[in-house]
Amino acid sequence: MMRTAFVNEFAKMRHLHVGLLITVLGVVMLGIGLFSSLGSPDFDRATQDSWNTLIGGTGSGITLAAPLLLAVIASRQVDIEHQGNGWLMSATSGVTPGGLCRAKLLALGLLVAGVTVVTSGLIAGAGLLLGITAPFPTGRWIGFTAALLAVNLVLLALHTLIAARVENQLVGIGIGLLGTILALFSTAVPAWISHLTPWGYYALSAASGYVDGTLVAITPAYPSIAALGVVAAAAFLILTRRFDRKEA
Repeated sequence: MMRTAFVNEFAKMRHLHVGLLITVLGVVMLGIGLFSSLGSPDFDRATQDSWNTLIGGTGSGITLAAPLLLAVIASRQVDIEHQGNGWLMSATSGVTPGGLCRAKLLALGLLVAGVTVVTSGLIAGAGLLLGITAPFPTGRWIGFTAALLAVNLVLLALHTLIAARVENQLVGIGIGLLGTILALFSTAVPAWISHLTPWGYYALSAASGYVDGTLVAITPAYPSIAALGVVAAAAFLILTRRFDRKEA
């Protein structure tokens, strides 16, 4: 049953034009990332500053675009169940409300993961095409991308739950907008404050930053991000299993 539900989610995406929204997410992340990187005075093709600038730009693009657009994407995919009594229809076919939420997250998560990785890869490719001669920081770039991907998936799970339990979808979208503000705010506060909300983990994913006015490579807070992912996955499973025992 779950396999059928998973496949059905892609059919719903085509009807709801969710693919277009995910494409918009990628384009906005890419545009902001390149604009903020190439316009920086620290972009120097001969030094590691060029890659540090591109890493910073990639983080900025995802931080600015993802919180709100992830909320919109999750809302779009879930709201059809509220509008068409889809929860009950799925239950009669053997797919519980919690199971349907899990199928939605898996289907959307695959696409969000894809667009996050592709966006990061395109920005790295743009750096190579622009003639950066400094060595490409392969390990750091991969780790940084994985950290951002983890935060994106955690927020996608959060908004899937909100959209499923709150019928007024403006609530989830409003939280996504607030999340954008919190994500930006978290870049200017101590790390312990960034740990307090899932949006703050975008700042903890940073792999470059300014120290005493100099752009340098930094190490993302991998243990914290991994812990967030584990806690979020466990919470999502627990809460969706509770959905199975309640009327949707």
